Amino acid sequence: MELNFYISFSGIVTFNNATAIKDVAKRIPADRFLIETDSPYLAPVPKRGKPNYPMYVRYVAEYIAQLRNTSVDAIAACTTENYCRLFNMSLIPSAAVRQAGVELCE
Repeated sequence: MELNFYISFSGIVTFNNATAIKDVAKRIPADRFLIETDSPYLAPVPKRGKPNYPMYVRYVAEYIAQLRNTSVDAIAACTTENYCRLFNMSLIPSAAVRQAGVELCE
């Protein structure tokens, strides 16, 4: 974190034996993590063992939301904000996020 790195989580965080990764996902500051796909490999649970697709990234978001005791909308908003900051892009929250009243990076 002192080096201003971001940590990105893939489907591996959903695996039963990924205890160290789960611990990091719980403790990393909300403004320093991203979610990604390792497509076509390492599909998250419940798709483990099958080809991975970018649309499965939602399973990673859902899992991290459970680990952090927050909503999927909060994780989506936070990781979107982090992505935009990392790649120096403008943030335009989705209508669903605005409607849910989710605070970015809670």
